[in-house]
Amino acid sequence: MGKLLCLGWLLSSFFVCAQSQNHLIDFEFEGVTLNGIMTSPKNATPKGLVLIVHGSGRTKAVAQDWYADVREAISKAGYATFMYDKQGCGQSGGTFDYNQPVQNSAQEVIAAIRALKAQQIPGSQTIGLWGISRAGWINPLVINQYPDIAFWISVSGVYARENFNYLLEQNLLLDGLSKDSVALLVHEWAEGNRIAHAGGSFEAARAATQNLRKNAFFNRFTNGNEITREEYETFQEGFMKEEFDEATGQQIHVPNFKDVLSNSNCPVLALFGEKDKNVDWQKTKALYKETMGKHHRLTIKTFPDANHNVFQCRTGGFFEFQDNDLPYIRPEGFLETLTDWLEALE
Repeated sequence: MGKLLCLGWLLSSFFVCAQSQNHLIDFEFEGVTLNGIMTSPKNATPKGLVLIVHGSGRTKAVAQDWYADVREAISKAGYATFMYDKQGCGQSGGTFDYNQPVQNSAQEVIAAIRALKAQQIPGSQTIGLWGISRAGWINPLVINQYPDIAFWISVSGVYARENFNYLLEQNLLLDGLSKDSVALLVHEWAEGNRIAHAGGSFEAARAATQNLRKNAFFNRFTNGNEITREEYETFQEGFMKEEFDEATGQQIHVPNFKDVLSNSNCPVLALFGEKDKNVDWQKTKALYKETMGKHHRLTIKTFPDANHNVFQCRTGGFFEFQDNDLPYIRPEGFLETLTDWLEALE
């Protein structure tokens, strides 16, 4: 079934924030305690606070000091940041749910904002959002539902539908498969989705994806784990409740997404890597211009040799860094863009 995976930016202590200080903060959501880390500029009252919203997948954000360079760039502009681990991850309670609806994730973010304000955390009088990939669905929902979001920094943002067909297509082409072979495998993925969404059986979904399930990239992406009947039926129960585009076989994560984006009338900074092989950044860029560009508070910057996580790359392939043991180096101007844009908000 479709996945949009954004690996966490596992930046080491090499990026220890020289201009900031950290402390832990807990908050409650739906009876579960979530744990996060507050990073504040040293010897200064924060101008505001940027809440870091993750992409897909499990997190070890607090323990591994994720996004340390991003948080430092934000601190240079005089803003604090708050970043928390998802349920069942790090020191957060509860159980991790890969298929957590983005609508529920938005409510989780709003719960974090309310807790920060209730605790009168310095900077919480002005809240902005920073988010990558899947957060491109979550943050517009937050902005629509919570009236006082001051700004939004969108990194490798998404359009309304599931993006795994693009990820699959682009990475199969990088693996050297012919266009016809790629088209067949992407079609099988979409057909499996159609069967699951229509209430079809586990056997029917398996029969429709015979070639896909044998593909080396797909098997590596899923860690070689074929979905079991129980997993299929558990997934299907929630999947059938989701909006779905029959023509493309894609899940629609946020219905009326154009309207949601159009209503996001705070200043927006959108950053994209031009070699993103996870998300079709050009479609998202066009969508942002169509919906948010009209109020003249949208700034877009792209980085030619950067991947989905906005690190310098050669191909942008999903496993490129893992296979080649590449250093995690930001493209020139990425961090400076964050700092300069925040400073210009004043």
